[in-house]
Amino acid sequence: MTTAQGARERARNEVTAAIKEAARRQLAAEGAAKLSLRAVARELGMVSSALYRYFPSRDELLTALIIDAYDALGAAAEKARDAAGEAAPVDCFIAVCEAVRTWALTHPHEYALIYGSPVPGYAAPDTTVPAAARTGMVLLGVFRDARQCPGPDHLPMWSGPEYPEPRPHGMAISSGDSRMGVETLPCATCHITASTLESDPRQAPNAMIPWQLPPVEMAWFGLDGPA
Repeated sequence: MTTAQGARERARNEVTAAIKEAARRQLAAEGAAKLSLRAVARELGMVSSALYRYFPSRDELLTALIIDAYDALGAAAEKARDAAGEAAPVDCFIAVCEAVRTWALTHPHEYALIYGSPVPGYAAPDTTVPAAARTGMVLLGVFRDARQCPGPDHLPMWSGPEYPEPRPHGMAISSGDSRMGVETLPCATCHITASTLESDPRQAPNAMIPWQLPPVEMAWFGLDGPA
């Protein structure tokens, strides 16, 4: 890239950023339904034809704002997840949720743009999907980690008064890539899916399919049921 090309690219990026900032101010004042390219151009002292070279339509400008909002929210969720480090999954989940809430409170109009009422006449294109998925993927990762067997090499460990020390699962079942046990023998084969008043009081608590907590004598390092 030549020096002249680099300068033009920087200038274009600066104008694009200014257009989006003006559009965000209009969102805060008027709402997404009233976003107008002409109003944005007037605020920036541009003629409408010049602005159209950056965003040919209102919908393209809305799409850019939506992607930016999703990316900013996803970045906040990812930062909270990374900051949680080796914390327990429940603590990581809480940290991510608090980060999402803080971002929403700090950017109420952008949050409303992506999670509020649909903008009349606007249909979000597929290009918004990767950015929209970022926060959800963070939460799915937290849930995945909560389901992962914390034993050596993801092997569940037997323990209890019958054993002097924990040992690998008697059936040598590993959580595997699916985190659901051997593909032909799902974890639910052995783990309870319901608990009634007539049940053995030492059973693990009721859990939703497809994931159940292990029996109390099968210690999964903090995931075993109450005695």
